Amino acid sequence: MGCDGGTIPKRHELVKGPKKVEKVDKNAELAAKWKYCALSQEKLRRPIVSCELGRLYNKDAIIEYLLDKSAERPNAEAVTHIRGIKDIKELNLTDNPEWEGERRTTKGDRYEDIHCGMFICPVVGLEMNGKHRFCYLQTCGCVFSDRALKEVKTDICHKCGDLFKYDDLVVLNGTKEEVEKLREKMGEKRVKAKTKKSKKNKAAETVSTPSESKEEAVFFERGGPPRVDGIEDTQSPPVDVAGRSSLQNGDESSQSDVAGPSGSSTSSKDAQSSTASATKRSIQDMEGKSEAFKSLFTTHSSAKRTKDQTSNWVTHTPYHF
Repeated sequence: MGCDGGTIPKRHELVKGPKKVEKVDKNAELAAKWKYCALSQEKLRRPIVSCELGRLYNKDAIIEYLLDKSAERPNAEAVTHIRGIKDIKELNLTDNPEWEGERRTTKGDRYEDIHCGMFICPVVGLEMNGKHRFCYLQTCGCVFSDRALKEVKTDICHKCGDLFKYDDLVVLNGTKEEVEKLREKMGEKRVKAKTKKSKKNKAAETVSTPSESKEEAVFFERGGPPRVDGIEDTQSPPVDVAGRSSLQNGDESSQSDVAGPSGSSTSSKDAQSSTASATKRSIQDMEGKSEAFKSLFTTHSSAKRTKDQTSNWVTHTPYHF
């Protein structure tokens, strides 16, 4: 079991000491933040978006996450604060002319600059590789370096010309303290938005309730439905609170009480039959219509069958011969 052939083992080969603490490579950490999506861990490609905490994502990955939040993802904790498409902003980035990307093949025959960034600041020209601090505007989405904003102090965007406030600036991939400040700011904005929505709903309810109360008051004062286009309904009798119509003549009310429900039903049937007989009119009796037009209908004499043409029993009544 070992020590064969006269080998002499050393102490560090037999005794294992405490493990060394693994340190994160700074270059790998910067590349992970500034060159890869914080959700899908894939390379950043346009369109690139950022959240209110300053993290970089591929827009396709965010849309897939919003469509199906139950799916398993490698780093889903980084997007728990994103509720919808309104919580992200598409970035207006400036390409780096020295960035070759996938066009260059790494053969090992020349020096490869790891810190070369895909995008640069349009004002100063600094590369967005993690060594310099970069910010973006929530109003237009343009990205600048912190040095450019300090050297050229204006309220107008350097790239698109839109007005902005310094409260609209969001630091990209900031430190833990900066991320905590952005998180507090995000919470305050969402609370303000909720209060505005509640105030609008209350205002809409207060506007709708007075109009309804006015219509009800007019209804009870007039004893009927409210006026339409300023015309008062004089035919409808006054209505009491119980909903019964009070007639001026006592005889009519007594007769209706004696007649009961049967009398009311018969009177309604007579009225319906009289109106139906008044409205129904045969097309064959119309004087202005021709015979060709009248022959199109089944009430015409040509459509009627004789006894010879009819059978003993018929399951249906076709109107063709």
